[in-house]
Amino acid sequence: MTDDEASNPLRLIGRVTRGFTRIADGGLREFGFAVGQLPVLVSLKKSKALSQAELARIAQVEQPSMAQLLARMERDGLVERVPDPVDKRSRLISLTPLASRRLPKAKTLMDTHAQEALAGFSPEEVEQLTALLVRLNANVERMGGG
Repeated sequence: MTDDEASNPLRLIGRVTRGFTRIADGGLREFGFAVGQLPVLVSLKKSKALSQAELARIAQVEQPSMAQLLARMERDGLVERVPDPVDKRSRLISLTPLASRRLPKAKTLMDTHAQEALAGFSPEEVEQLTALLVRLNANVERMGGG
């Protein structure tokens, strides 16, 4: 741990996030996914179909960034645009059967990585860490107005 990380835990959180993302991204590539796609994949798995604007809000990214991500995912056969049953002029984004088949294996991989990252932590420590991070996240969201 560097002196900066010891005096500012947010730097250490950033380092952990970058390291975990690098490891997870490598494994997810086997299934044709990337870590940056996870908010979209998980949201569509839960909701079936969402608008690009809803996905951008959920992933906390700007609309142009979401449009680029969705274009790549559509090119790779992970998502498709379907007519909105409420507004025939609009299109919703949904998972393809290919993505739906691959998601359970990707989830298992992510769960395994999470267990490995938390190895040696007691259940109480995991609970405490989670509670602290929830509070930290709430503070950051409040600072950003979101």
